[in-house]
Amino acid sequence: MGWFCVRAVFAFDLGERGTLTYEERLTLWRAGDLAASLELAGADAVEYARCLDRCVFTGLLQGYELPEEPGHGAEVFSLMRDSALRPEKYLSAFFATGWERQHVIDEG
Repeated sequence: MGWFCVRAVFAFDLGERGTLTYEERLTLWRAGDLAASLELAGADAVEYARCLDRCVFTGLLQGYELPEEPGHGAEVFSLMRDSALRPEKYLSAFFATGWERQHVIDEG
């Protein structure tokens, strides 16, 4: 049995600005293999979306087997993507589009 982290993506129709809000949710699973962890996470994702108003599970599941037992500072997810974009444009395209619902921590 190993530890797996699975990312599931959800869409919320909150009726704001004519857009959908997407959530990436990462969960940890103890399972015999990646397929079993995805099965567990898929059932959880369906239930998670069912319990929330205007939420739909998009069907996207991405799994990652943790290289070691989870603990303080453990790596719980890794996804590598090839791109011709330079770092600033890559981050703007995929992670800092301006539409994120996040708080910025002032490190000053």
